[in-house]
Amino acid sequence: MSRSLKKEPWVAPKLQKKIKNAKRGEDEIKTWSRESTIIPEMVGFTIKVHNGRKHVAILIVENMVGHKLGEFAPTRKFIKHGGSMQRELDSSEE
Repeated sequence: MSRSLKKEPWVAPKLQKKIKNAKRGEDEIKTWSRESTIIPEMVGFTIKVHNGRKHVAILIVENMVGHKLGEFAPTRKFIKHGGSMQRELDSSEE
């Protein structure tokens, strides 16, 4: 974990201000702060988190509280491995 459990969770001040002024379920909040911790006040909001290329929309639910926003916006796209073994696996699945 990046922060001690003795400290309170860190949320970007600008993001906190946006959440305070937004209406739950109606507004989409854009942020570049992937390191911000999800707090209970964020539940029900749709937050668009930047993944380095575009903003990924994330609906915050109760199970996400305590995690970081960046965990739900992957920065790398997995493309399957190539080669003869992969072709055999693909043909056997069909």
